[in-house]
This record gives sequence, structure tokens and C-alpha cells, in this order.
Amino acid sequence: MGLHDLDFITQRLNALKEQGLYRKLPVLGGPSGPRSVINGKNVINLSSNNYLGLANHPRLKEAGKKAIDKWGMGAGAVRTIIGTMGIHEELEEKLAKFKHVEAVLVFQSGFTANAAAIPGIVDKGDVVISDELNHASIIDGCRLSKADVVRYKHSDMEDLERVISEVKDNYNTKLIITDGVFSMDGDIAKLPEIVEIAEKYGCLTYVDDAHSSGVLGTNGQGSAHHFGLSDRIDVQIGTLSKAIGVVGGYVAGRRNLIDWLNHRGRPFLFSTAAPPAVAAACIEAINILSESRELTDRMWDNANYFKKKLQELGFNTGRSETPITPVITGDDKKAVELSKRLFEEGVFAQSIVFPTVAKGGARVRTIVTAAHTKADLDEAVAAFAKVGRELGLIK
Repeated sequence: MGLHDLDFITQRLNALKEQGLYRKLPVLGGPSGPRSVINGKNVINLSSNNYLGLANHPRLKEAGKKAIDKWGMGAGAVRTIIGTMGIHEELEEKLAKFKHVEAVLVFQSGFTANAAAIPGIVDKGDVVISDELNHASIIDGCRLSKADVVRYKHSDMEDLERVISEVKDNYNTKLIITDGVFSMDGDIAKLPEIVEIAEKYGCLTYVDDAHSSGVLGTNGQGSAHHFGLSDRIDVQIGTLSKAIGVVGGYVAGRRNLIDWLNHRGRPFLFSTAAPPAVAAACIEAINILSESRELTDRMWDNANYFKKKLQELGFNTGRSETPITPVITGDDKKAVELSKRLFEEGVFAQSIVFPTVAKGGARVRTIVTAAHTKADLDEAVAAFAKVGRELGLIK
């Protein structure tokens, strides 16, 4: 084997195979929907973040087509040179009104929004106080900053206050960061308590609403709106890639924050602007959410129905409070086997293992959407019951 064969990479891959953790990417053979063609098989799809079924909505598709005819396929440049089109500004104004904030800046993804915002806000001499189960994009955003990072136990308000009291006199800006909804367990951050503690100790608050956008709030405005805290959360990160059904992310907050990130948010400065069809489809999705709660209500009704059925069977669904419902196996190989057997029974539900979750926390994570029917969910529950008994997860 030669130098350029990357033997060390092959050894790492072989280790994954020995642990039963090597995987190939599942491939969609059509639109992302409640029933999708995955790896050539028509199955019930329980792994999509398409919470409201908007990814294939006719109004979004039509908006995208019209935008292509008017604006072309691509923006052709980064936003700060000549990539900002009128439709990008329209989307940001629409989002700012939707989120009840002064201004919004749109990024290529929620991940890049965190990679821009965190280093843009905190620097050397500052500190980030981060929930230990925050998303990888938050962790990476913290690493990109020059700030110190301390962690508090997940959703433990006593530990949060303990950590803050230990560091409060040693730093300039103190920034508390939390997910709004935690992506692996589906539990909701204790934002009212976090805000009270933050204001007590002079800390700023930062919420990543990737799994709250379109899910929490009167019309899906997110966790800050859900708790009536839109004017007390300093930074809100949203996604356009999940419930909104398209792709992208954004930072929402004060006008001065957005102006600053316009000058110092590196992913914004050095990435080509989103295609105009993407911006147009996102605008139409926000229009749909603003018009009616129908999709949001249907999603919650479906999610509660499915969760209750799984719990009645005896599955461990952890601390889920949202449409994210994990089926916790504990053992990595058992989670992989559960996912594999479910697929054979016509249900796609992806396994999540270490290091995405802690050792001993392996699971199959399910997400129920507004587009699922009760018949879809009953069929999925029957598959879970059959396979769960075969694997000894339930009686």
C-alpha cells in the first residue's frame, strides 16, 4: 500500500464495520414525504425533518418555479459583493416580522448561522455557558470563537446558576446558549427559568430553534414565542431546512447585531447567496404558516397519537415533549438492528448511536409529520410492536 492510499482511513472504516456502526447513505428515489421511496423500497418515512410536509407542497414548488423565471438559477456572488437580490431582502423582512424581532440575516444553513453568530458575538475575555447536550453546530461555533466555554448539566437550572456564579466576575460578555428543542431527545429547553437566571447575573441569551421553527409558537415562530419571550431572548437561530421545507438558516435579533454579522459573519461573507428559488419557496412557507395553524395542529395531533401508542407498547421514549420521539435501546448494535428490521417491515426510522448520542443512549429516532395519516401511523406502530418483541425491547 502506498502513501496516497490513506491506509489509516481504511483502518478506521474497518473498525466501524467491526463495531457494526458502518453505514451507507439511504437514498430517496422521489420527494420527501410521509411515504417515500428509500433505497428503492416504498416505506413509511419516520426520519424526515419535514415536520409540516412543506418540502413537496405545491405552493412552494410554484413559488420556486416563478422565481427561476424572474431571477435565474443562482445569485452569482456572495451577498456583500453583488449576490444580494431583492428576494433575499424580502425573505429577511418576512422572517423578522414572523419572529417579532428587529432584523434577520439569512445563511446557507442553520449550521453556518451558528458558525457565524457565536464567534461574531463573543471573543477573548468572554465566556459561553452551554447546555451539555447542545447541537454539534453550537459546539463548533464555540470552538471557532476565542471565548472560554463552560457547560452546565442538561436543563439543570441549579447547575446553570452554579456555573454562572463561579464565572460571573471573570469575563466581559457572558452568553448562555441552549437548543430550543433538543434534537436527540425531543425535550424543550426551560427558557423562562434560563431567562430569569440570565437577567439576574447579567448574561445574554442565545437559542437555537432548529427543531422549534415551525413546531413551537402560535404559528410556528419558535420557542421564544412559545414562552412569550421574544423580547427577552437576545439571539434566535432558526432553520429553513426542516419545518419550512427548503434549506437555509438565519439569525434573528436586534438590528445592530444583524448589521454587525453583515460585516463579521464569516460564512455570510464568504459563501454565495442562496438561489432565488430557495428564497421564494421559504417566503411562501412563511406565508402558509402565517395564514393558518392547520398544519401545525395536525403535526401535534399525529405526534401525540404516535407517541402514546409507542408508550402503551412499553417502549422507552425518554423525555420527549415534541414530534421528535426516540425509541431508546441503549445498545448500539440493537439500535442498528431495530432500524434494519423496521425497514424490512416497511418503516424507515434511522438508528442514532455513539458518538452522536452518549454511550448507552443508542436509539431509533422517529419524527412524525403533519403529512402522515393515522393509517400510516398505525401501520408503523404495528411494525414497531412486531420487531420490538422479536428483539426483546418490549413484552
